[in-house]
Amino acid sequence: MLTQPATKYSPFPPVQLPDRQWPNQTLNCAPIWMSTDLRDGNQALFEPMSPQRKMQMFRMLCDIGFKEIEVAFPSASQTDYDFVRALIDGRHVPEDVTIEVLTQAREHLIRRTMESLRGARRAIVHVYNATSKPFREIVFGLSKTQVIDMAVGAVRLIKQLAAEQPQTQWVLEYSPETFTATELDYALEVCNAVTAAWGATPDDKVILNLPATVEVAMPNVYADQIEWMHRRLSRRDSVILSLHPHNDRGTAVAAAELALMAGAERVEGCLFGNGERTGNVDIVTLALNLYTQGVAPNLDFSDISAVARTAEHCTGLPVHPRHPYVGDLVFTAFSGSHQDAIKKGFAARQPGSRWNVPYLPVDPADLGRGYDSVIRVNSQSGKGGVAYLLETRYGVVMPRRLQIEFAAVVQQYADRHGAEVSAEALWQLFSQTYLSLDRPVAYLEHHLFEQSGAQGIRLLVDIDGATRLVTGTGNGPIDAAVDALRSLGIALQVRSYEERSLGRSEQGGNATACAFIEVAKADDSLVRYGVGIDGNIVTASIRALVSAVNRLGLSCVTVDQSAAC
Repeated sequence: MLTQPATKYSPFPPVQLPDRQWPNQTLNCAPIWMSTDLRDGNQALFEPMSPQRKMQMFRMLCDIGFKEIEVAFPSASQTDYDFVRALIDGRHVPEDVTIEVLTQAREHLIRRTMESLRGARRAIVHVYNATSKPFREIVFGLSKTQVIDMAVGAVRLIKQLAAEQPQTQWVLEYSPETFTATELDYALEVCNAVTAAWGATPDDKVILNLPATVEVAMPNVYADQIEWMHRRLSRRDSVILSLHPHNDRGTAVAAAELALMAGAERVEGCLFGNGERTGNVDIVTLALNLYTQGVAPNLDFSDISAVARTAEHCTGLPVHPRHPYVGDLVFTAFSGSHQDAIKKGFAARQPGSRWNVPYLPVDPADLGRGYDSVIRVNSQSGKGGVAYLLETRYGVVMPRRLQIEFAAVVQQYADRHGAEVSAEALWQLFSQTYLSLDRPVAYLEHHLFEQSGAQGIRLLVDIDGATRLVTGTGNGPIDAAVDALRSLGIALQVRSYEERSLGRSEQGGNATACAFIEVAKADDSLVRYGVGIDGNIVTASIRALVSAVNRLGLSCVTVDQSAAC
């Protein structure tokens, strides 16, 4: 039972700051953002990203607008070391982006880290050691003086090694790990010793990163700690004060916002709050919170769904459907009263006026989201809802975004007929929309083969009455089929793929497979789903791909007659 005070826990002591100023401040500009998705976020994954996925994530972070990206812990593994080298040797780092790497305050790790950065245009070397009493006494068995000596010795070694690579512009970042659980006067002593050892100046600033390594107190306490340090740091004009909040109490976003009000200038975090335990602070939420207050976040989330899908692909972690600003359902109203208020808000809105639509704190269009998902048929509206009826009567469990897409089709049908849509009519509409399309492309058959370690396919299709045999290769049947269609002048991108079972046949055979493929035109101007059903999952997948092609309305070019069957 948790009804009595827990005597094994002690309340966090308040910071003695009676003249605190941060409650009177407002945020009117974006901080310096530093993405640690490729380091802190990657090390928190059950299966770390492959080099290919790390590179895809790096490029997306650059496209979003991050100017500082922590890319690896190069002394921790050969994989991380090699990724840093790949970025530098392959010239993948844009001129306006600085890569950052992390190292512990240990000589052999520092040397390995500095070696990994050889040839970099500009680099941030992020060194850390834990400073709180439990770590000093329990983990390390070191005195306060010894912990300071460890930090200062690491900084001096980095400075020495940096001087041996003058072609690189070096920036030092230091973190007193477990800062929020460290005595403030001692944290100040450590940080001042570090800036002095580096010789920080206004032209050669040190980044002092004060992490909530474990979130141990309320957000206002973190803000007090940051303001206390901000007001007392030596060489304050030579310091960039940085935050690295974790989310153990579920308040990392609030802690970061209040700490920025308290004098911090920089935030480290991950997209969608990925990271150890409960995660790092969510930079997407922080940035879009600023945006809703009229402050430019200096990060481009105008196609938030594409960012989410890429992050999901690279990390293997789903974005929750209720995630602020991003989740598939955050702009969806299930309640009839909510739907009514939103409809009236849209109707009352004048072009160029300030956004003031009930229940919608941000215009979905600003994030690349449509309005079709805001007011929709679903399992909570009407009798049962579209998704509920298709699942319970026909075994079709649609992906969330397909539910949104098909609901718009059902809504148009209902508007035309002005009556309740029965389960039978719903299935007929679903079949007509996704399963029965055969123009301009009709699937006939396929044959798979292996070619030099790749998957090959011979795909027989009907193009407006003409039979065509096309061949393609890829890393799997779907990728090969996309390649084959490309020879017909059909260019598309697969955004997502899911498969489901519709249940075993009456004869006790294998379950019928239902495949869902979300595709986009090559220029991303239109996204649609395709659905395929077959006893064979590969066949179902290819039927779904052809269904998606027809729903996109992609046309074919004239092909060589030698391709005719």
